[in-house]
Amino acid sequence: MPHVPVPVSPPAPPPPTPIVLSQEVADAVATGRPVIALESTLLAHGLPSPHNRAAADDLETAVRAQGAVPATVAVLDGVPRVGLSGPELDRVCGGGLVKLSARDLGVAVALGRDGATTVAATAALAHAVGVALFATGGLGGVHRGARDTWDVSADLAALAGTGVLVVCSGVKSILDVPATLEVLETGSVPVIGYRTDAFPGFYRRDSGHPVPWRVDTPTEAAAVWRAHRSLGSPSGMVLAQPVPEANELDAGLHDRLLEEGTALLARRRITGKDVTPALLEHFHAGSGGASLRTNIALVRANAELAAQVAVALAARPRP
Repeated sequence: MPHVPVPVSPPAPPPPTPIVLSQEVADAVATGRPVIALESTLLAHGLPSPHNRAAADDLETAVRAQGAVPATVAVLDGVPRVGLSGPELDRVCGGGLVKLSARDLGVAVALGRDGATTVAATAALAHAVGVALFATGGLGGVHRGARDTWDVSADLAALAGTGVLVVCSGVKSILDVPATLEVLETGSVPVIGYRTDAFPGFYRRDSGHPVPWRVDTPTEAAAVWRAHRSLGSPSGMVLAQPVPEANELDAGLHDRLLEEGTALLARRRITGKDVTPALLEHFHAGSGGASLRTNIALVRANAELAAQVAVALAARPRP
């Protein structure tokens, strides 16, 4: 009996992306206007109320003032959103959101949860919809004692495989800075200092460690990013800008709070994703609000710089 081939149906197309863009962000992406992603963990877990809600508006205003479109990222009712309305920002800043890294996104979507996105999650969602520039306060990194705990932020792995340019103020001093820089190097993630030869330490302008490269203008930063992507690299890039000098936290106060905060974490056995919120709360309370002002100032400066780089990128047509 002759063999009769059985027809094979072509594979079903993948389901449409569940990510929802605001109309403003969708229009900007479609027309090639500069867009800046902003993470929501800063608002939900990094800044206390009511400062977080004021900062949300301040950051978006700062981005618009430089000629770009802000796109704050979060998951609401299980829907990843890139670009939030005023009422949605109210929800993010109102409390009750879980902290979502990239690994948590599918779970939050499936269970219909509200969540604030970390650097890793924000980078993943922004990249998925064609937004390549992202501003934040500080990266996650390698925690001290990681030789025993393996406590390394997913932010570093995300940057190694996600093509986004992140403007930040380095990493918080609670982290192992040289180990963090080493992991970024292993992941082929370029680390560029903006008008600095030193890798910033978040509250402090100099972490005590150098950066391998430096640029001094948004146009130079845009050119480096364009060249990095044109060579086919899948990795992102870190553009590290120190906190404005006038807003830098006093060195003596910083060192005392860091020592106390490290002891607090050990005493309460705080680990993983709970480390940063606990540390920020300790710095805020122990500094009489000075660290909060530093935090807000550096994030705003990073949002402005990211927008300037995005505008410089948009000024030159894509090849």
